[in-house]
Amino acid sequence: MSFWSRLAGGAGVLWLGAALSGCTPSGQRPTGEEKEPHFVLGKSRVNAMDYQGGIEAFEQSLEANPHSAMAHYELGWLDDEKAADPAGAIYHYQEYLKLNPGGENADVIKQRIYRCKQQLAADVLPLPSAPAVQQQLDRLSDQNRQLLDEVGKWRAYYANQLTAAKTNPTPPTYDTPQPQPVVRPAPVPVAQPVSTPVAGANPVRITPLKSSGAAHAHTVVAGETAMSICRKLGVKFSALQAANPGVNLGRIHVGQALNLPPP
Repeated sequence: MSFWSRLAGGAGVLWLGAALSGCTPSGQRPTGEEKEPHFVLGKSRVNAMDYQGGIEAFEQSLEANPHSAMAHYELGWLDDEKAADPAGAIYHYQEYLKLNPGGENADVIKQRIYRCKQQLAADVLPLPSAPAVQQQLDRLSDQNRQLLDEVGKWRAYYANQLTAAKTNPTPPTYDTPQPQPVVRPAPVPVAQPVSTPVAGANPVRITPLKSSGAAHAHTVVAGETAMSICRKLGVKFSALQAANPGVNLGRIHVGQALNLPPP
């Protein structure tokens, strides 16, 4: 074997080792699932900062091996750090812990799940800022003070009226004839003329309005995953998960109908 052949072979080995090492949680040698071709491709794309291409490759790796804990870990990391999808990150992190409960990085993964849940809650229920809360409290305090002042004034007014009534009793009143109301006859309804169609005239047809609506379901075809459907239809993974409670989006199959979130 020539010197250049040995040099090319060594470079290939070094490249494969760099693609497999990447950001594995344990820092140990690659396992069998990390040698899966799509997984290796995903690692190389991530190293080249092609994060979207890495996501697609790791999803294909999960299709080839649904029990790949490392593919779930890489997808969780990418959704967490690069795709800004906390719901997807939570799902893949939890699947990783299910498949690898005794991992050395389990505590770190749980902390990341907690952080993603906080971010998701902040997106769904944004909390008002402290200055805005203080201004609202000040406004409510002013309104409460004004109401208390008005109540005090009304109490003083009624107390004065009660004292005046006790001091100056009301003189007796005598019955006086009251005027009788004038009874007016009810108006006679006037018959409305009934229009009749003219012979030869074109009748007016009323076309019912058609209700517009968009499809709210999607049928899975070959080669599709939950993440690729989200990208194709422009919906978030969390919205798709919320529209399909109880469905494991990581294990969809061809012909399965998925509910789509409302537009």
